Amino acid sequence: MNNTEIINKFIEKYGPSTEDVALFFSPGRVNLIGEHTDYNGGYVFPCALSFGTYLAIRKSTQPVVRMATLNFDFEASIPIGELDRKIGDEWVNYPLGVINELVKRGFKPSGVDMLFYGNIPNKSGLSSSASIELVTGVAIDDLYQLAYDRIELVKIGRAAENNFVGVNCGIMDQFAVGMGKKNHAIYLNCDTLDYELVPMNISGYKLVIANTNKPRGLADSKYNERVAECQAAVVALQPAKKIQYLAELTGAEFTEHQHLIKDETVMRRARHAILENERTSLAVKALKSGDLKQFGQLMNDSHDSLRDDYEVTGLELDTLVAESRKIPGVIGSRMTGAGFGGCTVSLVAEEAVDELIRRVGPAYQKVTGLTAEFYVADIGDGAGRKV
Repeated sequence: MNNTEIINKFIEKYGPSTEDVALFFSPGRVNLIGEHTDYNGGYVFPCALSFGTYLAIRKSTQPVVRMATLNFDFEASIPIGELDRKIGDEWVNYPLGVINELVKRGFKPSGVDMLFYGNIPNKSGLSSSASIELVTGVAIDDLYQLAYDRIELVKIGRAAENNFVGVNCGIMDQFAVGMGKKNHAIYLNCDTLDYELVPMNISGYKLVIANTNKPRGLADSKYNERVAECQAAVVALQPAKKIQYLAELTGAEFTEHQHLIKDETVMRRARHAILENERTSLAVKALKSGDLKQFGQLMNDSHDSLRDDYEVTGLELDTLVAESRKIPGVIGSRMTGAGFGGCTVSLVAEEAVDELIRRVGPAYQKVTGLTAEFYVADIGDGAGRKV
């Protein structure tokens, strides 16, 4: 669906007006390596994608915020004085949470009409929630001339998900969606928010995303449980070193002090977070030096740790990864996102892409009974105004 079609749908929905309709876009993201490190104060390495969420928006004279989407039937009309009220488990809580965070910071909203359209596969783990949050924040900021800097809007998006939606996510998703740059990945320290845009010099290779099509709801998954387990590990390790986040420890320091963690499960969660943080830094160094084979091996090691120590993969993700690794020309394959379903990302020689799709899809369906979808990923820019 192109820009004009979305705006026409908006006018069909809300009617004509003397006010112009503005159109904004915010991408999805894929994380190349550095999984479940963000809320542990570590490094991540995501990039923005060329597909995402569109928002057509216009001020109105009615004292309500109206939200609808071309993707689902549910829509809402919320009085200005009730913007702090969560609406069940509906999708509107993501943009509503952002507006609520802006109100906390002094924003005085007027009536506004909003029509969303997303082409991120639903519940795929490619950050449709962060995409909705950032497109809302960027659009409201622009429409009302609030003049927030982009990193502050990223923080507002995360706060909306933490405080309003109720998912204890880190900041990676919102940062990648808000700060992405075409043909670059973001090497981000999630503690300090220091970041570097790293060129994706992968000539001869493609990033292939495979969607398990296993529905997944973060708020209902064991995501928050993993966050709590990592916090428990921090507490257990503090007698040895006064840390706030697991990523403050090196692998060697963890090996020395892991005996302080009495719960075996908590120990394995911490081991993943700390070693994954080190893998991410090594992967960025490998990419910069042109060693794509090493980058791919670190992707593989990442998935194996997420499977064995962090236990967030499952049959669907593990099957996609195992079948992808059988294809000559695949030098790295791993789950991406929070897990519990969602997607894998693979680094694949260009000449092997068609074979991967042809062979992995049927093999996956035979094991799981589900139909995988494949996307050859283009790396795009972060959120911004289209029209």
